[in-house]
Amino acid sequence: MDKKDTSWESVAPWYDNLLEGDKDSYQRRVILPNLLRIVDASKPARIIDLACGQGFFTALLAKEGREVVGVDLSPLLIKVAAERHREKKKLSFIVAPAHAVPLPDAFADVITVVLAIQNIKNLSETIKETSRLLKEKGKLIFILSHPAFRIPQKTFWEFDEKKDIQFRRVTEYLSESAAVIEMTPGKKGGPTTESFHRPLQVYSKVLANNDFAIARIEEWISHKKSEKGPRQIAEDKARKEIPLFMMIEALRV
Repeated sequence: MDKKDTSWESVAPWYDNLLEGDKDSYQRRVILPNLLRIVDASKPARIIDLACGQGFFTALLAKEGREVVGVDLSPLLIKVAAERHREKKKLSFIVAPAHAVPLPDAFADVITVVLAIQNIKNLSETIKETSRLLKEKGKLIFILSHPAFRIPQKTFWEFDEKKDIQFRRVTEYLSESAAVIEMTPGKKGGPTTESFHRPLQVYSKVLANNDFAIARIEEWISHKKSEKGPRQIAEDKARKEIPLFMMIEALRV
């Protein structure tokens, strides 16, 4: 794996500030409550949070009685996570790529991958590794930017003045693609990452090829609302109809 392409080492400070400092972020207001709802229903004893970053979700998954291991390729993010949560006894962190985690077979009841699968280049190897790490009937839960409506540089918000409609324009979907993403748009020379788009059928096939069956799919919308203005109603309606995120829950069979 090309570490330059996939590690979030270069954007670690920015990402840490976003998750810890923004109380109205999508991560905190949309993803976190839904993630906890889904994981809690599984009643896992042991969880791996793959591509865990600085441990924002990992720490909140570590409820009483659970053992949680956070894994990430970035040494800086793992250092931040380990130092910030060092007092939690059953919470630990490992520096490792998603496709080669130094843990034994059938280690976990649940594996979560939150907003990271689209930043992982070697998808097949990573899903194969999660299959190895999960117990029989264990669950893989991954959350990603919606693959139909949030394709970097291929989807855009537009407004139809005649029909008074806010809509999402999709110029490509079925073709797999990669895009360089500026993490601080408008600032020249800022940190970048790479994002990989795959249509839903690619995820379905790679899961099936690695002994997974899709148990559930959910699509999550924005919690935000537009300020008062001539487009407010149309914009708010679009937010309710066009989801930002997709959650796929797959059962290890």
